[in-house]
Amino acid sequence: MNKFDRSSPFVNLLGLIMLFIVLQVHAQGGGTPTTLAQVNQAVRETQRLCENQIEKGAVPGLAIAVVFQDKVVYAAGIGVRDVNTQEPVNADTVFQLASLSKPVGSTVVAELVGEGKISWDSRISDLDTEFAMYDPWVTREITIRDFYAHRSGLPDHTGDLLEDLGFTRGEILHRVRYQKPDSSFRSHYAYTNFGITEAAVAAAKAYNIAWEDASEQKLYRPLGMDSTSSRYADFVARSNKALGHVKANGKWVQKYKRDPDPESPAGGVSSSVNDLARWMRLQLADGQFDGRRVVDEKALLVTRSPQMLTGFNPRNGLPTFYGLGWNVSYDEEGRLRLGHSGAFALGAATTVLLVPSEHLGIVVLTNAYPIGLAEGLAFTFTDLALSGKATQDWLALFKKVFSNPAALGVFVGTDYSKPPPLPTPPLATSAYVGTYTNNFFGDIQIIEEGNGLAIVEGPHKLTFPLKHYDRDLFTYETEGENAVGVTGVTFTIGADGKATTVVVENLNLRGKGTFKRPSVVEEH
Repeated sequence: MNKFDRSSPFVNLLGLIMLFIVLQVHAQGGGTPTTLAQVNQAVRETQRLCENQIEKGAVPGLAIAVVFQDKVVYAAGIGVRDVNTQEPVNADTVFQLASLSKPVGSTVVAELVGEGKISWDSRISDLDTEFAMYDPWVTREITIRDFYAHRSGLPDHTGDLLEDLGFTRGEILHRVRYQKPDSSFRSHYAYTNFGITEAAVAAAKAYNIAWEDASEQKLYRPLGMDSTSSRYADFVARSNKALGHVKANGKWVQKYKRDPDPESPAGGVSSSVNDLARWMRLQLADGQFDGRRVVDEKALLVTRSPQMLTGFNPRNGLPTFYGLGWNVSYDEEGRLRLGHSGAFALGAATTVLLVPSEHLGIVVLTNAYPIGLAEGLAFTFTDLALSGKATQDWLALFKKVFSNPAALGVFVGTDYSKPPPLPTPPLATSAYVGTYTNNFFGDIQIIEEGNGLAIVEGPHKLTFPLKHYDRDLFTYETEGENAVGVTGVTFTIGADGKATTVVVENLNLRGKGTFKRPSVVEEH
């Protein structure tokens, strides 16, 4: 993986914020209603664009569905599910949705709210007595709404690295209490997968049901979404599924598997465009499907209301917001626009865009790590459908944005590709070997391996060889969804000539990457 190929800000936050802050769709037309003829023409042009992108190898495969006036006007797949088997994608091919799972999940919670046992303002402390935040008063007051609006005060992406290390959902949610807040409660927007996960789990717990079962019973089954699940095992079991791809030596390869079960409400849904077309119809019909009430309208509409200011569109100065599982925006004609993207650095990129006043929606799923193609296609289609022409070269714009990790706030880390000019040799390996502890990440071990050292992390004892860089600084190659390439491991040596602490650079993004020998551990 490249050094910036990680899911934290790059994959998820980009899909959430950049869609409506940096590249928000311009206002379209003169306010006249969109016609079926316009939508059909937009579909034809978008289909040609998709076919062209597949021919160019932009991604191995993609699927797309368009809903207009409560009808599916287009649903198709293009390209291949897996570059090894060359099996074709179709409208029933199941993709991993990544963060597109969030608006799907908030639809489930809306139905739970509508049933009356809970509200969006139910306190987590009343629903899940075992959960705690760093500050006791926040633990008492934080609500489902707070987590779904990303205003908990937690640093963005809290818990994602724990998932990479192999901790279970329960272990990750327990360890959230050790993470100091990054801002005061309810004052700032900061995207957290495990905040939404806790809110969803707590909501389902009020009905004595697991989240995965709630999703199936309250949404997927009533809508006939037979290929949709919130369990990774179900995705694996599908015969018609699109596997994730990454670039290696300039070619798409199927290399990794991504199990998002720990954050299922925030990133663990898998589905097809045929199924998601049903969900878009439900959304655009305000909770009804084929004339039946499936989700409470009032609770569902709350998800679309602005909860937190996320920024201002640099093109027109209009504010942009996050709702409850949705990016919320308004164009210059006052039309509400809803959207969400998601992606895994290990091989998935998805997006959905809805224009409720026009009863129009599009979803695009791809089986490659994010390059901006899904967003470019969706934005192009929306322009074409609403005004008959693209206002921007959205494919080029999103490609440029996604290719610049620094502009997205992605952690790149220290460049260890060049050795220091006059490196100082390390101490004897015995100076570094031992167990070091941390209340958030648990224990790590530094062990002797071969003629050198290795670091052992997480409950699955993931072991990475250490390479000496300079004196008490070593490096290792990171792996997983949040991989950052080569990162540093820095030891502090005590008076007895042995290391007392070690800072693991890639685990220190939010100030929790310092590990101490048990004899010097301080209470936090």
